[in-house]
Amino acid sequence: MKPKYMLYLLVLGVMITTCKKPYNPTVIASNNNYLVVEGVINAGSDPTVISLSQTVNLSNGVQTSALNDYAVAIQDEAGNSIALISQGNGKYTSGSGLNLNQSKKYRLHIAHNEKEYASDYIEVRKTPPIDSVGFVPKGSNLNLYVSTHDATNSTRYYRWDFEETWKFHSRYESGFLVDPVTKSIRARKESEASYYCYTNDLSSNILISSSAKLVSDVIFQAPLTTIPSTSEKISVRYSVLVKQYALTKEAYAFWENIKKNTEQLGSIFDAQPSQLQGNIHSVTNAAEPVIGYISITNVQQKRIFVDNSQLPINWFPVYPYNCEIDSALIYNPKSMLHEVQGSIIDGGGIPIAPIMDQGFVIGYIFSTLECTDCRIRGLSQPPAFWKP
Repeated sequence: MKPKYMLYLLVLGVMITTCKKPYNPTVIASNNNYLVVEGVINAGSDPTVISLSQTVNLSNGVQTSALNDYAVAIQDEAGNSIALISQGNGKYTSGSGLNLNQSKKYRLHIAHNEKEYASDYIEVRKTPPIDSVGFVPKGSNLNLYVSTHDATNSTRYYRWDFEETWKFHSRYESGFLVDPVTKSIRARKESEASYYCYTNDLSSNILISSSAKLVSDVIFQAPLTTIPSTSEKISVRYSVLVKQYALTKEAYAFWENIKKNTEQLGSIFDAQPSQLQGNIHSVTNAAEPVIGYISITNVQQKRIFVDNSQLPINWFPVYPYNCEIDSALIYNPKSMLHEVQGSIIDGGGIPIAPIMDQGFVIGYIFSTLECTDCRIRGLSQPPAFWKP
């Protein structure tokens, strides 16, 4: 190695070791409550839902702040307006499909007190159908993906989100419960079943892809999400509803920027934070930042189901609670209420099954509520779309 390079490395090493100082930035406390607009104007037969919130300071201890009692409408260039209805929690909906004219341009208009906001007038984009949503076990994960194409080569920019729903069960199946009125143990009714339940979640990552650099407008197996083999989501049956949106080049750049700012920061080699330039602006104060990008398109969607029997047999879900079972003996059936009340009822235990001796119930096996009743984390009735 040449001496000048040795000297350079030595100096660099000194810089790295001597310039390292702790940095504790003060929390920004200024009142920067900027409007955040989320949603897509659905040009098809499904309702449009727009969410309004405002940014909050880190010191406030909350993640978001929904905005209600705003006047939200969709307008065309001729001045025609369709008002959205407030549903609470910052949600505004058209209630039914808009079936917008694809030859016209539209914008989102928002008003509150003396403030007024509006998006740019933009054309309606046509979203092609989803070709397929699939899954493949790989290593210790289940990978889900989406494929699509546009035969006219006119879409090029895509975004997806999805809704997950899954069936799961409690650790132990309880055939009995403590009657809230008599405080005695009795068999569960069918409507009181607590072993199988259903719950859901929404996607949180930004899912985009582009075929702009390809000859054909084809997106093949774009990653959607990864589910660990130990996840309760795939313990019985899992379903995912994928929604697809066509984007303009400008909208794609906006979502790509958000993705870099939120998912790809953390080291010196990642992209540096940059300002988000959306297509929504303050009409009353041009200097006021507004966060959001409104697209107008029909939404295509596809749902698939994944049964646990379709997955590797050596995949086992991990139950989210530490579960143990215990037992309470009642040698005299006539004193059952007193004995069981002291050992199970007062202790918050849930009876699982009886302990029998010569045809008599002499006690019960029991565990905790978290381990015997799935209804504390989901609903016992399946959603309307659920297949048997």
